[in-house]
Formats: sequence, structure tokens, C-alpha cells
Amino acid sequence: MPRSKNAVASRARRKRVLEQAKGFYGKRKNVYTVAKNVVEKGQTYAYVGRKLKKREYRQLWIARINAGVREEGMTYSQFINALSKKGIELNRKVLADLAMNNPESFKALVASVK
Repeated sequence: MPRSKNAVASRARRKRVLEQAKGFYGKRKNVYTVAKNVVEKGQTYAYVGRKLKKREYRQLWIARINAGVREEGMTYSQFINALSKKGIELNRKVLADLAMNNPESFKALVASVK
């Protein structure tokens, strides 16, 4: 009895990898053995990048809050501590947006926790 190679599944697997490699340069886009390695490496970078994105946005929000609070004569850590003592539960994303786009309401918030 001949050996079954399951060509349909093999071809589909290779096709999926080559579709992910579309737009790559040289052999990376059309040679399966090369494309497989490059696509795997790219997926690793994408996974790490999603984690770094969260970290970088948090840094950005903290910098924006700090800049807005320092105009009012406080530091970031003093402001966050005062917010938690007052029981105001606004996250850093919202605070940074207030500091950037609505400075008068942010000043009122800082004045309320001073």
C-alpha cells in the first residue's frame, strides 16, 4: 500500500507561510524554507512589540501628567498619592488626556487634591 503524504495539508501549510511573507525582499518571499524562518522571527518581534507598546504608552502618559502637574507646583508622585488619598480613581490614560486637551479642568483637579 502506498504511503499517504497528505499533500493538501502540506500545501496549505506552505501557502499560509508564503502568504504571511508577502512583500518581503528576495528569497524571503517565495522560498518556503527561508520564508518560514523569517515569518517566525517576525511573529516573535510582533509579540514583543505588543508588550513594549503598553510600556511606552504608560511612560508617555506619566510624562504628560508630570508636565501638567509641575506647572501647578507639584510632582507626579505627590499628585498620584494625593489622588489615591482622596479616592479619585482616574487612570493615567484619562489624566494624560485631560492634561493635554483640557488643561483648565486638569488644573481644577490638581487644585482639588492639593
